Amino acid sequence: MNAPSGLSTQIVLIVLGAGVLHALWNAIVKHIGDGLTAFALIGFVASIAGGLILAIAGLPYRAAIPFAVGSAVIHIGYELALMNSYRLGAFNQTYPIARGTSPLVVAVGAYFLADERLPAIALAGVGVLATGLMILTTSSGRLARADLPAVGAAVLTGLAIAAYTLVDGLGVRRAHGPYSYAALLFLLQGPVFPLVAAFRRPVSSWSSPGTLSRGLAAGALSLVAYGAVLWAQTKAPLAEVAALRETSVISAALIGTLFLNERFGKRRLAAAVLVATGIVLISL
Repeated sequence: MNAPSGLSTQIVLIVLGAGVLHALWNAIVKHIGDGLTAFALIGFVASIAGGLILAIAGLPYRAAIPFAVGSAVIHIGYELALMNSYRLGAFNQTYPIARGTSPLVVAVGAYFLADERLPAIALAGVGVLATGLMILTTSSGRLARADLPAVGAAVLTGLAIAAYTLVDGLGVRRAHGPYSYAALLFLLQGPVFPLVAAFRRPVSSWSSPGTLSRGLAAGALSLVAYGAVLWAQTKAPLAEVAALRETSVISAALIGTLFLNERFGKRRLAAAVLVATGIVLISL
């Protein structure tokens, strides 16, 4: 299995767009407030879409199925960690930590597991990008003790992101196409939280028009965003795709400022410049 050679302009633009969509659906989850309700609605969309696409595209090759099963398990853990992150901390704090943890982990994992040898300038770009993302986590440059539970949950979320990125990157390359792999993944992970919510939440908590429409919209955005990333992972190195995807933290900072009334100070602006520099470096 040969690693893809590099990024094209088309891949860069698609992955950047996927990052924006990812930030949007995460902001919707935070705005809904009840993580279980939000992920139940997202899971409902994933189940329906996964079943329909699988009926059209068919199952992926047998070699890819264990990766899809493993990724589904990791995704469930990721969603649990993300729920706790948003319950314990602010969106503009926990989201960047979670997204900033994974690029370097993915780069190391891709080196050992996918035999990807990134050129020096791309490695520098991943490092600069990850640094910028991590700086975006605080305004003062240090974390207070009260922030530690939220930070811990966000770091666990980031490690889960790195894990499923590696598993999916390896799995989708063994499938006959990204759509069949994505469909199986969505169908496997989708039903879990709707079933849990059916027992843990009254129907009224997630069937109100406002919550229902936002949750379903988040589900649709999440499927499009991750489907685009899976496609990109068949065309470009895992570490570079992961790094580009994590530029979603810039979108998250803007969303937090414009819609969640969160401050975007000089420190965050400087970090955003680092992120943009990292994008340029890994795209060369």
